Amino acid sequence: MRFNAKDLALLAKRPSGCFDKEGKLKICRVVGDEKLIEPRERWCRLKGNLLFLMKNKSSEASEVVILERCWVVEFRSKTDVSIILKFQSGEPDLYLEAASKPDCEAWAVALGEANSEGLRNKIQQLQRLIMEIKEERAADEARQFLPSSQVDSLREPQFTSIQRIANEPKLEFSLACKGLVAATRDRKLNTFIQVSVVHPAEHILTRYSSTEIVEGTRDPLFLTGVTFPPEYPIYEETKIKLTVYDVKDKSQGTVRTSVLPDHKEPRADVGRSFLGYTTFTVGDLVKSKEQQLTLTLRTSDGGKTVGTIEVNLVKMGEFEDGEMGHITTDAQDQKFLCFLPLKSCSCGFLSATCAHNTENLERMTDRRAKEECALVHECTAPEGLSGKDNLPSLNAVLKNPICKLYRFPTSDNKWMRIREQMAETTLSFHVPKELINLHIKEDMRRNQELKDLGELAPHWDNMRKSVIAHCDQMLSMYQDTLAELGKHTGSSFKSSCSKGEKTLEFIPINLHLQRMHVHSPRLKDALYDVITVGAPAAHFQGFKNGGLRKLLSKFEAERRNTGYQCIYYSPENTAKAKEVLSNINHLQPLISSHADLLLNSASQHSPDSLKNSLKMLSEKTELFVHAFKDQLVRSALLALYTARPGCVLKKPAVPRNSAEEGDDLKHQDHPSQIKRQDSIPHHSEYDEEEWDRVWANVGKSLNCVIAMVDRLLEKDNSSKIKEGESDPSAADCKVLHAGGDWYEQLYPLVITLKDCMGEVVTRAKQSMAFVLLQELACGLPQCLMLTLRRDIVFSQALAGLVCGFIIKLHTSLHDQGFLQQLHTVGLLVQYEGLLSTYSEEAGMLEDMAVGISDLQKVMFKVIEAKSEDFLPIITGRREHYVIEVQLPAKMFELLPQEIKEGKLLRMYPVLFNVGINEQQTLAERFGDTTLQENINQENLELLKEYYNLFTEKMPPDCLPHFQEQNDLKGLLENLHQNIQAKRRKNVEIMWLAATICRKLNGVRFTCCKSAKDRTSMSVTLEQCSILRDEHQLHKDFFIRALDCMRRQTQGALNESDDPETGCLTDNKPTSRHFYPVALLLVSSHLLVVWLILSLALLLAKYQ
Repeated sequence: MRFNAKDLALLAKRPSGCFDKEGKLKICRVVGDEKLIEPRERWCRLKGNLLFLMKNKSSEASEVVILERCWVVEFRSKTDVSIILKFQSGEPDLYLEAASKPDCEAWAVALGEANSEGLRNKIQQLQRLIMEIKEERAADEARQFLPSSQVDSLREPQFTSIQRIANEPKLEFSLACKGLVAATRDRKLNTFIQVSVVHPAEHILTRYSSTEIVEGTRDPLFLTGVTFPPEYPIYEETKIKLTVYDVKDKSQGTVRTSVLPDHKEPRADVGRSFLGYTTFTVGDLVKSKEQQLTLTLRTSDGGKTVGTIEVNLVKMGEFEDGEMGHITTDAQDQKFLCFLPLKSCSCGFLSATCAHNTENLERMTDRRAKEECALVHECTAPEGLSGKDNLPSLNAVLKNPICKLYRFPTSDNKWMRIREQMAETTLSFHVPKELINLHIKEDMRRNQELKDLGELAPHWDNMRKSVIAHCDQMLSMYQDTLAELGKHTGSSFKSSCSKGEKTLEFIPINLHLQRMHVHSPRLKDALYDVITVGAPAAHFQGFKNGGLRKLLSKFEAERRNTGYQCIYYSPENTAKAKEVLSNINHLQPLISSHADLLLNSASQHSPDSLKNSLKMLSEKTELFVHAFKDQLVRSALLALYTARPGCVLKKPAVPRNSAEEGDDLKHQDHPSQIKRQDSIPHHSEYDEEEWDRVWANVGKSLNCVIAMVDRLLEKDNSSKIKEGESDPSAADCKVLHAGGDWYEQLYPLVITLKDCMGEVVTRAKQSMAFVLLQELACGLPQCLMLTLRRDIVFSQALAGLVCGFIIKLHTSLHDQGFLQQLHTVGLLVQYEGLLSTYSEEAGMLEDMAVGISDLQKVMFKVIEAKSEDFLPIITGRREHYVIEVQLPAKMFELLPQEIKEGKLLRMYPVLFNVGINEQQTLAERFGDTTLQENINQENLELLKEYYNLFTEKMPPDCLPHFQEQNDLKGLLENLHQNIQAKRRKNVEIMWLAATICRKLNGVRFTCCKSAKDRTSMSVTLEQCSILRDEHQLHKDFFIRALDCMRRQTQGALNESDDPETGCLTDNKPTSRHFYPVALLLVSSHLLVVWLILSLALLLAKYQ
C-alpha cells in the first residue's frame, strides 16, 4: 500500500484537538512472548485507523501503524496496564503499556474501534437504534387509525381471514379519483396514490405500493392496481390508508415501499405536495354490496374535503361493469407520466409480500425496477385445469411471489385486466448443487480408474501422479463449493452484485419466473410465463483472455503440438472414451443382477420368469457388447501395452499422419514410435486379435446360456405331457428334482458369462482410462481449469433450462398438440442475448454461447412422484445428463403414453444475440462484431434443422392459434436475410426469432449481463406488443401501458438504499444518465467527441 509521506507528516503535526486520542505509551515489538527490545516511551496519536508514533509531542512521526486486519488483546488483571496488537499478516505484535489502568482501558477501546470493522459495527448499531426509534413512532401513528378498544383487543389477536381461491391473490382493487382540489385554480394536478397498510397485529403503518403518475387532470384514472399475494398477512380487520400526492418535481415522483413509517405530510423538499388521505378496512370493501367504495379525501387535520377516491374490488374472470366507453374516453385525455431507472444498482425490486419485514430486504435486493421477463409463450388456460392440482409441484420450485395488477382499455372500449406474478425459484440453488454432486462422483471414479491402470513405465507413471495430484485439488475445490452452498440460507436467487463471488459462481444470476395472466372481455384467458436470467458466464474467473469459445479453440490447437510428452486423442475420441466408461459403469451391474435373477428363476423352476429374465439379460448383454465395437478401444489397448514397464520412446513424436506410422495405427491418433526391450514383444509379436477373442467370448457365453435355457424349456414342455399320467406325489418329486437340475446346469454357464464380462470390463476400463490420462496430461493445468469454467457456465444455463421446462410443462398439460410435439420432435429453447461484443461482455458472450450449446446433451424424463418432494432429479455425466421431472399422480395421468413410459425428451437450444447498448456502438465503430455474426449464423442453421424436423413429424394443426399472420417459412427466410445483412444493432433479428419461437411452442429466454436494464426494456416492449396484437390493446394506450409496466414498481429501492442494513434514503432522480447516452446513440460524431472529452478529463484528474 502506497502513502504520501508528506501528507502523513502534515497529518501527524495537526493540533491536538484533531485526533481521536493521544498520549504517552511505552511501545516495543513482540515475537511470541519475547520482547525484541525494551519498551520505549513514545507520544502516540490516533486518527481514524492510523496510529502515529512520535519521540515527543513536537517531533515528527517516526512510524505509522495501520490498524487494519488486527485485533486488540487486553489483559484483564487489575495491575496489568499493557495491551497487545496482533496482526493477521504475521508481522511482530505491537506491545503498548499505559501509565494507569483507566488509561489502558481507554486506549484498548479506542484502538478496537479504529479499524474499518469496528467502524462498521458502530454504524450498524446506530442504524439499529434509528430503526427502533422509527418503528416506535410508526406504532404510535398507527394507533391513531384504530379505536382504543381495538388496540387493547389486539394483544390477543383473533382476525378474520379472507377466503380466496388457492394460489390466487388475497385481495386486488383498482383506484380512481374525482374532483381533486388544487392549491391554485389554474394548477394542473400530477397525482399518484400511495397505499399504506396498518397491520392490526403489529400496529405499524407500512408503505406498501403506489400507482403511476397521471398528469394534467383532476379526475385521474389509474391503470395500476393494488394486489396482495396469497401469503400476505391481510385480514378483514386490516386498515388501508390511501394518500394522494401532487407531484411538482416529477423526477421525485416514483415512490417505493419502505419499512419506515408513513409521514402525514412529506417534507417540502421531496418534490411533491400532500393533497389528502382516507382510510378503509378490508372488510368494508369485501362486504360492500357492489364491492365498491367511494371515500372522501380529507386534509391531515380532517377538516377540509379535497375530492373522492373510488376503490373497486377486482376479481380476475369477472368483467368490470359500468360506462367503460366513457371512462376510456376520459382517460385518453389524461397525460401519463412514469419513470424507469435506466441506471440500476444491484437492488431494484422489493417484494410487496415482505415490505413489512426488514429481514426480507436483502432477499429481494436484486429484483429490478421492472418485472424481469424473458420467456414469453402463450398458453390458453383450459377450463378443466385446477390450480389446486399443480399447486404442490409448483410450490416446490417457486417461492416468494410478487403480484402486480393493471387494467388497460381495448380497441372496443372494454377493459382487459393483467396480473403479473413474479417469483424466485428454488432451482437456482438446487440444480447447481445436484450438478456439483454429480461432478464429484464422476471425478472420484475417474481418479480411481487412473489409479487402477496398473504398473506403467516411469514416464507414464510420473505423468499419472501429476494428473492425479491436480485432479485431487480440483475435486477438493468442488467439495468445498458444495459445502459452502449447503450452508446458504436466505434468498433463493443470486443477485447481480454477487456475480463475482467464488462460492456462488455455479449459481445463475437473477433467475426469476414471472407469469402474466391476461383476462380479455372477448377472448379466452391467456397465460404468458416469463423467465429471466443473467448471461451464463464465469464472472469470478474473469474475461481477460476471452471466454470459453476462444479458450477452447486455443487450447485444442496447443494440445495438438504436445510433442513426445503424451499421445494426442481428438475431442471426439475423448468423448467416446467417456461414453464407453459410462456404459460400463451402467451396464455391468445390470447384467450381473439379471444373471442372478435368471439363476433364481431356474432354482424356482419358473418357465415364464426364466424367459423374462433371459430376455432382459440378452438385451443388456447385447448393448454391452455393442459398446466396444469401436476401433478406439483396440488402439487404446495397444497404446497402453506400449506404456507398460520396459517400453521406452525411440524418438520424439511425429505428426499423426506420418508415413512412419505402422498400418496397424492408421485409425489411431498415436504420434509416437516406441522401442521395446527383448523381454517385451515387438509390434509384430503383439497379438491384436486377443482383444477380439476376449470381446467375442461374452457373446459366445451368452449364446451358450440361451441354448441351455431353450433346451431346459423344451424338456419341460415334453415332460408336462407325461405329468397327467403320473400320480401327484411323483409329479411333485419330479418338479423338485428338475428345479435343482436347472440351476446346476445354468450356474457354470452364468459364471463363465460373468468371468468373460469381467475380463472385458477390466481391459476396456484401463484402455479408456489411459485415453483420459492423455487428455489431462496434454493440457495440465489448463485442461482442468477449462473443465471447471465449462461446468460453471453449464450449471447456470441448466438451472434456467430446468425452470423453463417445468413451467412450460405445467401450463401445457392440457395441450395435446404440444405434448405430442414434445415427445415426437422435442422442445425448442430460444435465448435472446443482449450482450455487446466489446470488452468483457465479448467474453461473457463466448461463455454463454458454449454453455447454451452444451444444453444439447441434456434430456428430460417425466416420472410420477412417489413422495411430497417434487424437485427434479439429475443423473448422468458431463457428456450426457437426464433430468427427471416429478409430477403428482393426477397430473402424470394427463400425459401421453410415450412420455409416461419414460421416453427421453430432447432439447433444441438456440441463441441469437444483438448488442444494443453504447458499448455495442463502440464495437461496431472501432471493434469487431464477427463473434455475434458467427453465433447468429450457426444458430440459424440449428433453428432451420428443428423447423424441418417439426414439419416432417407434426401435423400442421399443432401450431398455436395466433400464427395466422405469416407462415414460418417466410419468417425463417426473413430472419436469414437480416442475419446476412449485417446491419448495426439489427433488433429485427430478435423480434423474428422470438416470433418463430412462439409459433413453434418454444420456451424463450432473454439475457443480458445481469438480467436487469436491457432485459426489462426488451421484454416490456414484447409484452405490450403481445397485448396489442393478440388482446386488442387500444392503440392510443400502447405507450401508456409500456410506461406503466416499466415504472419503478412497488417496493423498488434505489442506489442510495442499503438493503442489508435496512437503511433507506429518499429517492433521487434515477434518469440523470439517460440523456447523454441517448445523444451518443444519435450520432457517431458525438460519440467521438464524448470519448475525447472523457480522456481529457481523466488526464486532468490524475495529473
